[in-house]
Amino acid sequence: MNRAVNIVFTCLDADTLGGVQQVTHTLAQGLAGRGHEVHVIGLHRSAAPFRYVDEPRYRRHLISRSPVRPQGRLARRLADRRLTELLGLMRPGYAVLTSPSVVTRLSGLLPGSLRPIGQYHGSYEHARGCWHLGSIRRHYPNLDQAVFLSDDDARLFSEHALLPNAWALPNPLAAWPESTSPLTTPRVLGVGRLEGVKRFDRLISAFARSGAPRPWQLHLVGDGGELERLRAHAAREGIVDRVVFRGRVPAALMPEEYLDASILAVTSEHEGLPVVLLESAAYGVPAVAFDVSGGVRSAGPVLVPPGDVDAFGAELARLMGSERERRQVGAAARARTAAFRLDPVLDRWESLFQHIER
Repeated sequence: MNRAVNIVFTCLDADTLGGVQQVTHTLAQGLAGRGHEVHVIGLHRSAAPFRYVDEPRYRRHLISRSPVRPQGRLARRLADRRLTELLGLMRPGYAVLTSPSVVTRLSGLLPGSLRPIGQYHGSYEHARGCWHLGSIRRHYPNLDQAVFLSDDDARLFSEHALLPNAWALPNPLAAWPESTSPLTTPRVLGVGRLEGVKRFDRLISAFARSGAPRPWQLHLVGDGGELERLRAHAAREGIVDRVVFRGRVPAALMPEEYLDASILAVTSEHEGLPVVLLESAAYGVPAVAFDVSGGVRSAGPVLVPPGDVDAFGAELARLMGSERERRQVGAAARARTAAFRLDPVLDRWESLFQHIER
């Protein structure tokens, strides 16, 4: 793209540990590095802030110091006034609205100089099971563009939400490692918030049913409200001594986690395009995942029918039992994931801006 533009990313909460936030900061830093003026707006304060970028090249703004929760009418009016004043100072460009909630919130508040792009970080399969699909049907056709994580998702939303403006843009990798995992450490890795939607209980059960030989261990990176329940579940499965709860790991130290892993496991109830799948594949780590979305399929893991814990355990056993198999699957995943490197994804964002201008 020949000229710099103004790009404003808006999140309900821009600093919580989560996929939407990680992708937002990665894109903001990358686009700012290409000379664009970039802003990241958080509508609410994070209760537990996580730092994604040490030296941001973009500007950050916080509208309300209260966490995400229902607001009284006065607080909402004051927040809307601050948001309107901030957006009014922005030069013309693009407003990237990172969720259906943000699209709804900014309806009527965006100045005409900022052309709205609605992102959706989930899958069609997830949206149709909750209020998201109805909101997308109501609000996204009125945007300049509706952006989804995979070609499959863009097609499904186009067909079933009657969107004339669907576009596919994947999540990016913040960095591309030169080194890959030797795949010799007897460790299965799970990464994410210890909350219900990630279904680490299923991963613990699958690891137990895999018959994993010693000294294989399951390492879970992340924190959350389900920690004690998951400990108890590991005890019931008879593997409490082989499940290691690592807690929160800073982003700068995650490369070491991938280099020490031999298998990644994703047992979430639903996912869009998990960055952890892309990151692990970039390090040549093979993954096993439930087949819950087009985004998951695009990252090239070993796919298992959703919720089939026994089948998941069988695939873990197959990979644990063969270093040769791990290398083959990991190499194929790394080759496939090259398409998600930051520069090609930024190229596609700039192409989207040019498409809107035409």
